[in-house]
Order: sequence, then structure tokens, then C-alpha cells
Amino acid sequence: MTHATYVTLEGVSLHLPDGRPLFSQLDLQLDQPRMALVGRNGVGKSLLARLIAGAILPTTGRCLRAGSVYYLSQYMTEEPGCTVADLLRVKPVVQALERMEQGHYSPLDLDLIGDQWMLREHLLNALANARLSHLTLNTPVASLSGGEAMRVALLGAFASKADLLILDEPTNHLDACHRQLLSEQLDKWPTAVLVISHDRVLLESMQCIIELSSQGLIRYSGGYSSYAQAKDLQQKRAQQRLERAKVEQKREAQALRAQRENLERKQARGQKQASDSNQANILLGRQKQRSQLAHGKVLKQQDATHQTLATEVKAAALGVEEPHSIFIQPAKTRSNAPVRSAELIEARLPFAAADEDPLNLMLTRGQRIAVSGPNGCGKSTLLKVLAGHLPLISGVCTRFVHTAYLDQTLSCLSPRRSSLEQLQSLNPAIHQGELRTWLAQLGLGAHQIHLPCAQLSGGERLKAAMACVFYRAQPVSLLLLDEPTNHLDLASIQALEVMLKHYTGTLVIASHDHHFIRASEVTHTLKRIANGWQIAQS
Repeated sequence: MTHATYVTLEGVSLHLPDGRPLFSQLDLQLDQPRMALVGRNGVGKSLLARLIAGAILPTTGRCLRAGSVYYLSQYMTEEPGCTVADLLRVKPVVQALERMEQGHYSPLDLDLIGDQWMLREHLLNALANARLSHLTLNTPVASLSGGEAMRVALLGAFASKADLLILDEPTNHLDACHRQLLSEQLDKWPTAVLVISHDRVLLESMQCIIELSSQGLIRYSGGYSSYAQAKDLQQKRAQQRLERAKVEQKREAQALRAQRENLERKQARGQKQASDSNQANILLGRQKQRSQLAHGKVLKQQDATHQTLATEVKAAALGVEEPHSIFIQPAKTRSNAPVRSAELIEARLPFAAADEDPLNLMLTRGQRIAVSGPNGCGKSTLLKVLAGHLPLISGVCTRFVHTAYLDQTLSCLSPRRSSLEQLQSLNPAIHQGELRTWLAQLGLGAHQIHLPCAQLSGGERLKAAMACVFYRAQPVSLLLLDEPTNHLDLASIQALEVMLKHYTGTLVIASHDHHFIRASEVTHTLKRIANGWQIAQS
């Protein structure tokens, strides 16, 4: 079955502002209804998506679009004062409609509105159908949970009627119910979608997966299982090619060495025989010259053969993907930390309903608690209260130990400062070389650690935040993690799982990633129920 080609890339290269090439000579056709783009953190997936959408231009090459493209960034909005209308990308039209109602309009307002006179009513109905009827178009984005903000942004994407949707990490912040709903919406989408994701369940529903790496783009048919199987087979074959090339290089090197030694022995014998004979000096000189020319010719041929084999080994090595080794240093904990880590007594959380039961909760050393509940139920609010970032309406919140909090917005990072600067300020007594090693183990290279955090990719920024949260001079005995796997590639998630297994303090996690929750070996689940919260052993 043939499909329309929505976007064509021809020889596309992109250089970063400092001149470094991010990717080079990419050729690609986006011609399937359900496509995914995958790759390691920092390889350039989001920048490639922005290039496809027309938000940035390639350094060389061209991008041909056959229709409209709608790009939803993994960072939906970072501007203060943004509202639901901004997330839906309809604010100019909504403001024009408001000016019309007030009688202060211009011809430009009429052009903006076009035939969208019922836009507000349609959008409010869409919000109600999405179980977001408590929101208005003027609701501040800052008051929304991460899941609510993503659901609103996705409403705007699906309302766009674009020929190609590009959704960058769309399942971030979404609970299981809304991930399933997103999958159903994608199945019904009449044109094409390109998803950037590390969500294995979402990737399984794709018709093709395109992998971006330092070597370029490789396209795989089918969903995640097919991709993983094909990639594994491809890597095994590449490894076999490399091993064969190395064996051939070694065998040929031995043969060349033997040939050279044999030639040198012959040359030495010839010279000895000539010197023992009574031949004239002129004849001896000619024989020596011919011998040296022959020797030089053989050496030249051997060098050419050596270079050819070295090139073949190098080419074979390019096909073998280096292991993506990520290591997270275990977060320090106090061996003599108090048994109690934190306590909530008759606590009424911010934004809680008037009839909600107060929360009484004791967190003790060694507990590993998963906070569970649908989008917007207050999981992030609870973690912010435990971290001391939000006050209670009433009741008492007490922390008995040093606490570290990794929130969804990575508020521990200064966007203008580098990860190395910020980690150094948290660990003034530790040599910078050791801090560089810690960051390198997280997958942040020598260049990234000096960039302002605002210039890092989503995954790189999260790793910088993890370093600032986990690697503190002050031991952390209570660790609060809010959706810590958002933006991380699979290798980094696995490294985080390993680190948390060795963490001996109190751990509280809010996450919709069931694989991650299972791997974190939680001991208790704090679940949202109709009139409050309920904790139970897992």
C-alpha cells in the first residue's frame, strides 16, 4: 500500500551555534501514517523535529513539506503568565473575539477570526469531553498539573487538523488511562504523525521506527519489538563483520611481516655473496641499487595493503554501536539517620476539596513509596509539601532529615548556569576533576557540562538536575522524585533503577512508568482515593 509523502529531507545537515555538526547529510521520506523517531539523549531528535516543522533551518540541504506540520514540544511552555489558550495556540483569536464583544476591534481582528466565531464554545466543549471542564481558556498554565497541561496541549494538536503532527515525548506526565486514550486518538488520526518517545508501549503501535544516531538515520519497519529484534540482529552482524576484518588484518599483517623478513634475508645474502666475489665495484653498486628498488616496491605494496585493511576495519567498526554506558553514583545517606524521615499530621493539602479527609502520614528510613493516582489528583502537590516548597492549608509537616527533591520542571537548575558550575557550588570541597567524572558517567560530555542548562536537550537537562539532586555534600536521607523518567532514554532509565536499588534512605516516587516503579522495588503505595489518600504495603 502506498502512502502520501508528507516531508522529504535531502542532504540535510545541522550545525550548532558554535559550529559543531549535530548531524550531516540526512535523507529521509516521512510517508507512513504512524512513525516514531528514537535515539539517545542529546543526539538531536528534538532539533531534527523542529527542522522538519520549519521552526529552524538546516545548515545545508533542504526540507520539502507537502502540507501543514504541527510540532508539539516536550516543553509545552516556559513563559510566565501563559494560559490554557496559549497551550491550545488560539490566544490571538480568543483575544480578537473578546475585543469584538467589547466593541474595540479592527479589520485585523476580523481577519484573525475568519470563520472561527464559535471557537471558544468548541474548545470549552472539547475540554469538557476530556474531563477538563474545571478549566477555562484563561486558566493559568502554572495552576495545572503536568498531566493536565499535556492533555490540553494534545487537544490543541488534534484540533489543528495538520497534515503531519510531530509529538515530542507526548506520554510524559500522562497516567495509564490517558496514555491509552492518546494511543486510540493516534489510531483514528486521519493523516500522519511522527512521535518522539522512549515509551515502549507507544512505540509498539508504530508502523515504522526511525533511529537517529551519530551515523545518521536508519529506518526500521514495524513497532518496538520489530525494531529491537532487527537492531539486535544488525548489531550482531556488524560485530561479526568487524571481527572478520580484524582477523583478516592480523593474518595479512603476519604474511606481510614474513614477506618482508624473507626479502631482507635474501637481500643480505645477495650483498654478502657479491662482496665475497671479485665483481667490479660498479657492478656491485648496480646490484645493490636493483635490490633496494625491489625492496622499496615491496614495502610500498605492503603499506598500501596495510592501509586498505585498516580502512576496512574502521568501516566495519562504524557499524558497531558503542555500548551506552551510564552510571549514577549512589546518593549519599547518613548511616545514623533518624528512623523518622518526615511526618504529616492532620494535613490539608493545597487545592484540596473542602470535604477531603486530612492526611496523616509517617515516612520512615528504608521505606520506598510509590504515589499513585490519575492526572491532577495532587501527587506533585504532595511531593512539594514534603519538600517544603508549598505550605499546608492546615496541619503540620515536619522533616527530620535532609531532603532532596527532583520535580517535573527541574526547578533546581538555573537555566543560565552550566551543570558543572551548579554541581561545583553544591560540592565546594570536591575537586572539579571528580565532578567532571560524575557528569561524564551520567552521559554529559566535556562540551555539554560547560553549556548553560537552557541549551541542553531534555534528557541532558534532566541528567544535570539528577546530578545536582543526588550528588550533594550533605547526605540525602529523604529523596522525592516526581516523574524522574521523563525525557530519559532507556539506558539512562536502567541506570537510575540500579542506583535507586542501592539507595538506603527513604524514597518517594510519583511516576506513571510501571516498568520503573516495579524495578524500584517499592515497599508501599500511597494511593489517591475518593476522599483523600490511603497507604498500603506493596
